[in-house]
Amino acid sequence: MTPENSKGQYPPSDEYRKYAFIKSEEEYYRIYDESIKDPVAYWVKQTDCIDWFSKDWKEAFTWDKKENKFTWFKGGKMNVTYNCLDRHVKNGLKNTAAIIFQGEEDDDVKVYTYGQLLHEVEKFSNVLKSKGVKKGDRVAVYLPMVPELPITLLACARIGAVHSVVFAGFSSDSVYNRVVDCTPKVMVTSDGSYRGGKKIDMKGKVNEILEKDTSVTTVVVVKRTGSDIVMEEGRDVWWHEEMAKAPIRCEPEVMDAEDPLFLLYTSGTTGKPKGLMHTSGGYLVGACTSFRNVFNYAPGQVYWCTADIGWITGHTYILYGPLSLGATTLMFEGVPNYPENDRFWQVAEKWKVDIFYTAPTAIRMIRKTGDEWITRHDLSSIKMLGSVGEPIDADVWKWYHKTVGGGRCPIADTWWQTETGSILISPMTGAFNLKPASAMKPLPGIEPVIYKEDKTECAAGESGNLYIKKPFPSLARTIWNDHEKFVETYWTAFPGHYLTGDGARVDEDGDYWLLGRVDDVISVAGHRIGAAEVEAALISHPAVAEAAVVPIPDEIKGEAIYTFVTLKDGFEESEDLKKQLIDQVRNIVGPIATPKTVQIANGLPKTRSGKIMRRLLRKIAGGSKKDELGDTTTLIDPGVIDVLIKGRV
Repeated sequence: MTPENSKGQYPPSDEYRKYAFIKSEEEYYRIYDESIKDPVAYWVKQTDCIDWFSKDWKEAFTWDKKENKFTWFKGGKMNVTYNCLDRHVKNGLKNTAAIIFQGEEDDDVKVYTYGQLLHEVEKFSNVLKSKGVKKGDRVAVYLPMVPELPITLLACARIGAVHSVVFAGFSSDSVYNRVVDCTPKVMVTSDGSYRGGKKIDMKGKVNEILEKDTSVTTVVVVKRTGSDIVMEEGRDVWWHEEMAKAPIRCEPEVMDAEDPLFLLYTSGTTGKPKGLMHTSGGYLVGACTSFRNVFNYAPGQVYWCTADIGWITGHTYILYGPLSLGATTLMFEGVPNYPENDRFWQVAEKWKVDIFYTAPTAIRMIRKTGDEWITRHDLSSIKMLGSVGEPIDADVWKWYHKTVGGGRCPIADTWWQTETGSILISPMTGAFNLKPASAMKPLPGIEPVIYKEDKTECAAGESGNLYIKKPFPSLARTIWNDHEKFVETYWTAFPGHYLTGDGARVDEDGDYWLLGRVDDVISVAGHRIGAAEVEAALISHPAVAEAAVVPIPDEIKGEAIYTFVTLKDGFEESEDLKKQLIDQVRNIVGPIATPKTVQIANGLPKTRSGKIMRRLLRKIAGGSKKDELGDTTTLIDPGVIDVLIKGRV
């Protein structure tokens, strides 16, 4: 990466361009224009990135617009696990590291070569078969970030079972709702997990869930912490005992491209989780091509995505994307600040990480602790950085580039969703000058469009709702057990267009700027103001570590802006500081965005994945009492709620 130019942009270095998959603006526009002119032909060409038992599809793409049902490569035969493991073993990668597992403790390490991983997956495939699991059956997976998690997923894919991972940090009720909806025959869990030096009970939650009526007949338990747990005879079995007696060979099931691969639940507006169903062929083509296009992975590199496999980011960019391309992927059990604030950088230095992909929430949290935790480590191996999960503001982008990337690493600020399965918009880091905080370009084969409420297309600089024209291969096919809800949620706002639910704008260069969820847009006196824009303005103040912005009712303006702010170490709350923050927003976003209220707090309500629970903040700002907030069991620190309510302005 070369230094910032006169336009405030960051050109890629000549050295980086050499191994980038797309090396120039001209090359990008040629590929992109061809892909939009004939997207079906483009995606058919991309099927060459994986191996097929046969490509016997009659039509590569079908679309029933009335029912909003579509297919990609239906009739083509393949297997996801074969593509992630067997073919690499056959092609000389048997002894190449596939997964590096780094536990919470530094000496807790396991490295699985492609050959070793295939061996473990074949054995667990036979364990699942011995418990009656067959093609099309669901398997619920409630595991921490341990190697048995990817092994389970790959084993399901190998035999044609549909996996449904439930994030290990969810409450019992959240797990139960997902298990009841997907009706699994088998559940895979562990005795417990480690987090921040503490043991977390997991089997106890499973026992509590299974006291209710479910379809689960077998629970396979991984021994992780050695905690005393209750095992129900006839239902519960130990992973290590089952693996010891399992046959070592299991041929991959021949799957149709449209056969389900997994269900992954995401929050719904009604409170009921939505089980998004992804298929085998289209999803893997999207995962493989996007990983190649965005991350420019070169053989021998170590790639690290810090996400949890319980979320779509972990599915696609810890597991299926990297392994489909024969990469070495690092999975990390721990957290950024245990045992000290430099844990990420210890791991990056230890494993000589080449590509580092994390969330803006983690970046802001790390920045708050001080640069010295980073500069004490040798991060010279890192060649590329990534951002995922929410918009990243320019101030944090520049800090990330300078402090973590040493001023030399390009940043892929990626945009995508659980629904899309793979990245749709991201800087082509070897082709374009990067703009801090801009996701920049759609990937080939993806045609976004931004519309106003009246469905007229936004001009450059105007904000609106982001849609995607036409289905693409990795897009979810339906909501499990509720296709009507799928159509209502994503396809009715503008027929023929997928509604992303995010706001965006395009600048005069055709680069995309994501503004956060549309429901995070605040309407002040009829003006639509993106919460992300206000948050970015607040975070650019030198005293601010994190900010969250929510609407509150206003008799005159309809809605007003209520801001929650946490400060960096060394700064203290004062009325003068609050005035500075209000002025900062006025100056950067505009007078219409002037916050009505600034509440300075020691912490914000976050899930264990690091996501700020703005739903709770909206209720707190609106005057709700604690017993009116709903479920708070997924928070890292539920005690922060009491503090926020007490400090409410």
